[in-house]
Amino acid sequence: MPDTHTATRTTDYLQALADGWLPIREVARQTGVNAVTLRAWERRYGLIKPQRTPKGHRLYDQQQVARINHILTWLNRGVAVSQVGPLLESREVPVASEDSLWSEERLHLQQASMQLDEPQLDAVFNRMLALYPVRTLLERLLLPLLQTLDQRWQGQFGSHIEQVFFHSWLRSKLGARIYHNNRQQPGRRLLLVNLCERPMQPELWLTAWLASSNGLPIDVLDWPVPLDELGLALDSLAPPALLLYASQTLDTRRLQRHLSRLASSGVAVLLIGSAASIHADELGDIPGLDLAPSPLAALQHLQALAGDGEQA
Repeated sequence: MPDTHTATRTTDYLQALADGWLPIREVARQTGVNAVTLRAWERRYGLIKPQRTPKGHRLYDQQQVARINHILTWLNRGVAVSQVGPLLESREVPVASEDSLWSEERLHLQQASMQLDEPQLDAVFNRMLALYPVRTLLERLLLPLLQTLDQRWQGQFGSHIEQVFFHSWLRSKLGARIYHNNRQQPGRRLLLVNLCERPMQPELWLTAWLASSNGLPIDVLDWPVPLDELGLALDSLAPPALLLYASQTLDTRRLQRHLSRLASSGVAVLLIGSAASIHADELGDIPGLDLAPSPLAALQHLQALAGDGEQA
């Protein structure tokens, strides 16, 4: 016999959704804050207070969504999540802040990298990921850290092994999360291709992680790919957009020829990384090609593209 209580709870849950309440997965999609972080904000800091169904499912209204976006405003200004609570009730406009939290955590990661200490890298990364959304981690923690490490690695003995160790750890860490996110997101995947001379480019993986964490499934070809073979990948995978990552100067004549052909094929093409700034003058007028010098700029282009696709 059917369980009457279970049927009633299911009906109540569906009615709540029909009344405009949002499940945690939809709030995560709208705000870019993953479900683990939303639960941590609730349990550890009391920053949000969702309703609960009899079965314990969290439900959020638009007021709670607005509160989450308010939290993000403070976090994006550099305020630590532990300090956000009192600020939410004030009418003070967030101002830029270089909180010591971020410099301390960057130092912890730098020291772990110097010592080739993978467990410590994991511990810091996992702790921060449980409390902060991906975009905040990129802006406040990982991108500034990479700039510091790149400077440290210039011409120093032992820097190569440290660099390879850190890049390998980062690729493994982010690759696992991208794989998991892809399994949760149906539909065609973006294709991100490495045009650099070497694999394991950190900003390539940060771009892929940022996209997949914002509901955009993505495939990554980490090893350098010849431009004249990209057509084969497009034919097989049929991605909604082709993302090309390069952090150094490229052969502009050859690049122009291939990018013009790819852009004219109907697939949206986005050049990401330092090459987008280096070759802005030569490539800026190619129809169907967009330039994004950073992972955050790439996300803006991809979200705009996804919005256009939904409206079409």
